[in-house]
Amino acid sequence: MAKYVTLISWTEQGVRSYADTVKRAEAGKALAARMGGRLTDILWTLGPYDIVAVGEFPDDESATATMLALSAGGNVRTTTMRAFDSTEIAAIVAKAQG
Repeated sequence: MAKYVTLISWTEQGVRSYADTVKRAEAGKALAARMGGRLTDILWTLGPYDIVAVGEFPDDESATATMLALSAGGNVRTTTMRAFDSTEIAAIVAKAQG
């Protein structure tokens, strides 16, 4: 499955209900599963982002649908990036070199 890294920022609504963050993370895992994926790591962070999530999804559409549904709750805003492991990037480099 394709890997994705999501940078998550709390909205004002999300900050007001910070005590529910673990419960919301569990709901996010369930949402990802319903979309055919899974969140493998959820990490709360210091700095410009409040949470970093790592997930696996069958395709970009499933990952995007998950993040749209997650953001629609009003507690977070997301920035999601497709990620590649060393095997995947080696194949990409080989393809680029012809």
